[in-house]
Amino acid sequence: MRGALLNGPPALFQLTQIYQLKCCQSAPLKRIGAGNFLIVILCLLTGCGLENRLIFHPTTEIARTPSDVGLEYQDLYFTTTDNVRLNGWFIPHPQASATMIWFHGNAGNIGDRVDNIKLLHDKARISIFIFDYRGYGRSPGSSSETTTYLDGEAAMNFVRTQLQVESKNLLIFGRSLGAAVAAEMATRHDSRAVILESPFMSIREMAAVVLPALPIGPLLSTKFDVIDKVGKITAPLLVLHGDQDEIIPFEQGQRVFAAARQPKQFYPIEGAGHNDTFIAGGNGYYERLKSFIENSR
Repeated sequence: MRGALLNGPPALFQLTQIYQLKCCQSAPLKRIGAGNFLIVILCLLTGCGLENRLIFHPTTEIARTPSDVGLEYQDLYFTTTDNVRLNGWFIPHPQASATMIWFHGNAGNIGDRVDNIKLLHDKARISIFIFDYRGYGRSPGSSSETTTYLDGEAAMNFVRTQLQVESKNLLIFGRSLGAAVAAEMATRHDSRAVILESPFMSIREMAAVVLPALPIGPLLSTKFDVIDKVGKITAPLLVLHGDQDEIIPFEQGQRVFAAARQPKQFYPIEGAGHNDTFIAGGNGYYERLKSFIENSR
């Protein structure tokens, strides 16, 4: 499924592409020469734009919509406080027990999540609002940590005011990099429950995992400190993580969970990597989501 392939890591992880190294491989990275190392350091120190290009990997062509999998949906636009017009979809469920606002990962766009949307909508029986950050799909501009929070805030306000979803019926869901945005929103807004799937601890921690020989973490201005935010979330929390995640280590999901306050649950998705959780998890995955949502009333 195409959507699964594009739900990638916060690809600071794509640094290897810039230096013609193979990205996200399990073998140790090749040695980066001193000249390239200095280029990276200078770019990070002078703000040449490299950092955001490493983290965000949007595509603008929306190849599929919910109608391609038999779902009715509304194609919607809303505006941020800094006047950027963002695009999103609302997929209602006639028997919805709640409405989920979905913060997607760092790559592709909402069109690449259609198969996942279909399964989650049907099996968990929820309505879904999913949108693109600026620079993704039909949302103009370019993304940074700051702008993802601006976009997330606008999406939260839109769901509440225009879709008229009350806090008691609102689910905040984020996967991969989207889990970082979801965690930030969950510290600002009340909700029925929060679901973080395949979360990382912080961008700095991920830099150490992906490029252990290149100590750039302290130089990064982007933080996405999920580990510092989860302790401030007061809504019931579910953390899910594939136990075979080849991109964001399973241990990071465990440590995010450990840092959170009660009530909380952790669900290891057996046999799942980073991009196939909604497939590899099978019916057990959806039953756990559905049970958590229903019991969080």
